[in-house]
Amino acid sequence: MEGNPAPLRPGLKVEAARLKEFKEFALKGNVVDMAVGIIIGAAFGTIVKSLVDDILMPPLGLLVGNVDFSNLFVVLREGKAAGPYVSVAAAKEAGAVTLNVGLFLNTVISFLIVAFSVFLVVKGMNCLKRQGPPPDSGTEECPFCISAIPLKAGRCPHCTSELPA
Repeated sequence: MEGNPAPLRPGLKVEAARLKEFKEFALKGNVVDMAVGIIIGAAFGTIVKSLVDDILMPPLGLLVGNVDFSNLFVVLREGKAAGPYVSVAAAKEAGAVTLNVGLFLNTVISFLIVAFSVFLVVKGMNCLKRQGPPPDSGTEECPFCISAIPLKAGRCPHCTSELPA
């Protein structure tokens, strides 16, 4: 039996089958589509954050009286160095406990923008998926009993009414 190769370990076949199964799963279109969606979603999140922080909040702050929303906070407990603190970072550095209202407001506005954008994308995709009327099934409704009848029928097979031509 010198010409026969050594038999494979029983576990090796199972491992090879699992590896093949994983390869099929990982290369399915849905998994790749999901990965692309996650990557684009992360990039979209940074764009939205910049839109909120750099474009929307400065004019909104001017309208409300020159308020920088990112530094709008309430001190709950003083830190090592007594306030007033110029920014959230300064309060954190001093060890103060703060309620960061402005940062929360920025996050809520970011969420609303993302949610609205997703709504618009889904709405657009639904418009693209809509098709015309369903294909003709070869039947019509009887005007008397509202049953489905063949288009070429002269009488309704359900109520036996004579159909108009």
